Amino acid sequence: MNNYNSFNAFFEKSIINNWDSDALTDYQGITLQYHDVARKIEKLHILFENSGIVKGNKIAICGRNSAHWAVAFTATLTYGAIAVPILHEFNAEQVHNIVNHSESKLLFVGDVVVKTISPDEMPDLEGIINLPDFSILVSRSEKLTYAREHLNELFGKKFPKAFRQEHVSYHKDEPEELALINYTSGTTGFSKGVMLPYRALWGNLDFILEMLYDKVHKGDNTLSILPMAHMYGLAVEFIFPFANGCHLFFLNRLPSPAIIAQAFTDIKPAIVISVPLIIDKIIRKKVFPKIQTKLMSLLLSTPVINKRIRQKICDQVYQVFGGKAYEIVVGGAALNQEVEQFLKSIDFPITVGYGATECAPLITFSDYKDFIPGSCGTSVKHMEVKIDSSDPENIPGEILTRGMNVMLGYYKNEEATKEVLDEEGWYHTGDLGTMMADGHVFIRGRKKSMLLGANGQNVYPEEIEDKLNSMAMVSESIIVQKEDKFIALVHPDYDEAKLMGFDNDDITGIMEQNRNELNNILPAYSKISEIRIHEEEFAKTPKKSIKRYLYQNI
Repeated sequence: MNNYNSFNAFFEKSIINNWDSDALTDYQGITLQYHDVARKIEKLHILFENSGIVKGNKIAICGRNSAHWAVAFTATLTYGAIAVPILHEFNAEQVHNIVNHSESKLLFVGDVVVKTISPDEMPDLEGIINLPDFSILVSRSEKLTYAREHLNELFGKKFPKAFRQEHVSYHKDEPEELALINYTSGTTGFSKGVMLPYRALWGNLDFILEMLYDKVHKGDNTLSILPMAHMYGLAVEFIFPFANGCHLFFLNRLPSPAIIAQAFTDIKPAIVISVPLIIDKIIRKKVFPKIQTKLMSLLLSTPVINKRIRQKICDQVYQVFGGKAYEIVVGGAALNQEVEQFLKSIDFPITVGYGATECAPLITFSDYKDFIPGSCGTSVKHMEVKIDSSDPENIPGEILTRGMNVMLGYYKNEEATKEVLDEEGWYHTGDLGTMMADGHVFIRGRKKSMLLGANGQNVYPEEIEDKLNSMAMVSESIIVQKEDKFIALVHPDYDEAKLMGFDNDDITGIMEQNRNELNNILPAYSKISEIRIHEEEFAKTPKKSIKRYLYQNI
């Protein structure tokens, strides 16, 4: 940690050095240059200061990706406050839980989220601020109201001769200082607020800048697809390109494959950061139909022209992603093997990384030139990785990691912290893996019950089961995953059914009604696609917990 300077210094330096360059663009919307970002940050700092917000206070942010989301986040850290990013897909109850659990003083909300939340359910908030225009939606403080109403006046008094580069000076952070709390869940009983210190953000950024310093340059376009409230999207799609002086574009609409493909064509990003679902759908919809023909199969089987055909296919796939990307980086979940094998067969620049929210998030990564199919790279700079196994190359064991990127612990949850952080500083990932002699890691399974959606979101089955078990005719349940879909196995309350005179068709109908009601209260990424009846009770451990591993392949 001898070379640690200040994480916020990266933002400060980038803003000063790229003052008149384009910085943040809402796709098909507004563009802010770096000096515009600096001005908005300064105004938010004035708002914070004059409304009584002090360093160390928590400020929550909940909304779709946008230029103003990025401004609010950057203003929070550069002021010395603690950011609490919240997934905009969380329902109102989950947002309320996180705001209350984190003791946030302010909440920035997007125009979709604001329609669902209830200020009365967040009694300790001093104010709610509208992300699209930074207007005050709710104020419980005269200071906050006054500061917002007189913001331009206060700004003018502070900078009477115009706001310039030399005025940009941000909070000087310390390595162990808390920067943000990122929640892996939105439900009170399962809340795990990951406390990430500045050193973790700095460690991730330092590695990415070193890896890509001669591949992605200042002024290059990048496209932010993943939610910035998720650490993968925040670290790799926002923090890195912004600190690098790039021009960031945000998809502030629902990122369907068609919209994403058009954005790639329009923006031509210098690097593509994605989750498997997006890559999978683009390849299957836009590439496979063109090459899975009799003529193409014949050409590919002809040795003389095979290489030229594969190069032509690679060029066409490359254009689908804009035609300028150094590489396509996939993380958050495993890439479909068929798609991965196809991309490697045409020498496409694809690579896969591995991480966890608890490591902000990077643990392993390799450049596409060093990528081995099926692996997720080698340990990143500032991190150690080992496999808890007598034979790490052949016998899977839990993946352990330690280093600069590791969290401080879970907020207000010492017990959960002790379960994953041992006395030697190793973070126990709960994932099973093997490791080659050269350090390449291969994920072999999930030790924990957490499921990983194809879009990279963490899905905690206990939360869904808890809700489902309280519904009509449900005795017990377990959530399993089939590809990118979640299926509920339910053992019905047959005693109750007999009393009510219900037959199997009645039970099936009730379960479908339960599924619809359940999906109405679940985020989009964790909705249940099907409920299957399990006629016998589930096998249990001595502690009466369901033996999940017995049902994963049903």
